[in-house]
Amino acid sequence: MAKFDIDTIRHSSAHLMAQAISRLWPEKNPQFGVGPVIEHGFYYDVDIDHRFSEEDLGKIEEAMKALIKEDLPIEPVVMKRNEAISFFDKEKQALKVELIKDIPEDETISCYKQGEFIDLCRGPHVHRTGQLSPHFKLLSTAGAYWRGDEKNKMLQRIYAVSFNDRKELKSHLTFLEEAKKRDHRKLGKELELFHFDPVAPASPFFMPKGAFVYNELVEFVRRLYRKFDYKEVITPQVLDSDLWHTSGHYEHYKENMYFSRIDEREYAVKPMNCPCHMLMFAHYKYSYRDLPLRYADFGRLHRYEKAGAISGLTRVRTFCQDDAHIFLPVDQIQEEISSLMKMFFICYEHFGFDKMKVNLSTRPEKKAGDDATWDLAEDALKKALDESGHEYNIKEGDGAFYGPKIDIDISDAIGRYHQLGTIQLDFQLPERFGLKFTNAHGEEERPVVIHRALLGSFERFFGVYLEHVAGAFPFWLAPVQAVIVPVNNEHHLEHAQKLSKHFNNLGLRVKVDDRNESMGYKTRQIQKSKVPFMMVIGDREIEASSVNLRAYGQKATKTLTEAEVQEMFLELDAKKHPKGLED
Repeated sequence: MAKFDIDTIRHSSAHLMAQAISRLWPEKNPQFGVGPVIEHGFYYDVDIDHRFSEEDLGKIEEAMKALIKEDLPIEPVVMKRNEAISFFDKEKQALKVELIKDIPEDETISCYKQGEFIDLCRGPHVHRTGQLSPHFKLLSTAGAYWRGDEKNKMLQRIYAVSFNDRKELKSHLTFLEEAKKRDHRKLGKELELFHFDPVAPASPFFMPKGAFVYNELVEFVRRLYRKFDYKEVITPQVLDSDLWHTSGHYEHYKENMYFSRIDEREYAVKPMNCPCHMLMFAHYKYSYRDLPLRYADFGRLHRYEKAGAISGLTRVRTFCQDDAHIFLPVDQIQEEISSLMKMFFICYEHFGFDKMKVNLSTRPEKKAGDDATWDLAEDALKKALDESGHEYNIKEGDGAFYGPKIDIDISDAIGRYHQLGTIQLDFQLPERFGLKFTNAHGEEERPVVIHRALLGSFERFFGVYLEHVAGAFPFWLAPVQAVIVPVNNEHHLEHAQKLSKHFNNLGLRVKVDDRNESMGYKTRQIQKSKVPFMMVIGDREIEASSVNLRAYGQKATKTLTEAEVQEMFLELDAKKHPKGLED
């Protein structure tokens, strides 16, 4: 087994799973779509008149392990195109026939045979089923449109993980269990932060607690804007389609946009802010003394995402970005990028992200503009990153259609990386909108535009951060910072309410739990709600002007005076202000 790399083992295991399904449900004539390798494992898409259950996944696992013990030879089979079409047609594998018909007529068709099972595949594979790792686990099923097109039939996708040894598998399953506990969709419902409703697919409804967190994130970004000299603007949401033709989005992004007809003209709901900012810059005259000019916009955006792509808050159809566009001369690019990198790292470190990756994405195959302009743009970003001192990776062909970009990936508490910030250099939109400024020589010059997002979409960051902290927000961001619990409502409620009012007058968020329930029940519920602190007040506490304080996640309590609690709370709340802004 050691001579085969893990991807080969995983790919061969996908075929093994398909063969096991064929053996278990021959009367259902399962049709197989595609079964590629993915990170940590593989999946296979199946069209079958049978809904796979949790119990079925266990049966498939056992059948796969039996096939490994059979040690069947895995042999390549080469067919001519028409021969392959005829073969898979007789096998009633219509999905495979469709795939083969997309292959040029002069190409031979590669297949692999193991026992009675033959599958369409380029390989490579292990040589025998006995060489496959038994350390795999079928995780779940999900719906998947055939070939990713929602107009096609919905298939069942079975996800699996596979590793070389039992220890790796066990470690990964533990990781998945922790990720499941942190799932932001689960936490959002449990903590009454947000929910979704079919009336607005992929469009979240933020409840009061969730709206508080959302708005605090916006205010956090505004604090950074004040330091780094951004000017906030407000722009329309529905604009004439001519604007999107001018920007190039109509040609490159039309399938992701929402359209409407107003007064016999076509309008689009904006999927991004940049064309509006180009219009704003073009509306006035600027000189080199006014640059860099940084427009920031918290406008709501709408983008159509396919049903199969949406996922909680991390992929939605309506959202807001901490979006900004910076207009500047070419010779200021390096200095501005350095300032942006400082801004980014202040932000991410504030939220506890201490592992980050910087990526430089170069020109995609589908791009606007000529190669000379792209050369200039890519060289400018490379030079800026080299001078910044940050290590970075180059992602060939992953840039936006209008220019190269820098992306920042952050690692969350359980080691998953998420792309957050982006810096995109754009020579195209200033050209398309005819933007100009007067340089130091009194001549007209074309500015460069930097598209910049810090947290990215607030919705997506909300989901990522909620999972990072497992629902336990830091004190400054928690919707409710503390709950006061009177031991006895008749004797202690009035004092609890006075203390709560005092804290709230200081700008803190403290509530009283006056429910007619036992102390044990209240304690469990407050812990489940992940409120940072619980304060219990009885006769002794009132007499001593103190509280019995318990922090979230801790069993131990301690007695502090009300003055000490106030000092501690105000100090914790002040952490809403990020470090590094005083330089």
